[in-house]
Amino acid sequence: MITLPLFISGAEIAFIMFILVMVFGADKIPDIARGLGKGMRTLRNASNDIKSEIQKSAEKQGIDTDISKDVRSEISKVKEDIEEITGSVKRRL
Repeated sequence: MITLPLFISGAEIAFIMFILVMVFGADKIPDIARGLGKGMRTLRNASNDIKSEIQKSAEKQGIDTDISKDVRSEISKVKEDIEEITGSVKRRL
């Protein structure tokens, strides 16, 4: 069974769909869904544009925007520390 993030059961979804059909009519629902899809696409494109502008500005200022390298190096350091600690424990067993 697929779980939804809103914890809504199948019967509740069916009831909501029934109410939507009753209120808007079957012929208007595709237009509403199409409008919502266009709105979501516009929002995603706008957020991607903002993200790219921030990255361009940071690169012009000489700011390092690649945080993943720093995170990976910290994770590898922690892994090495854990291996050192568990290595002595494993040898004693």
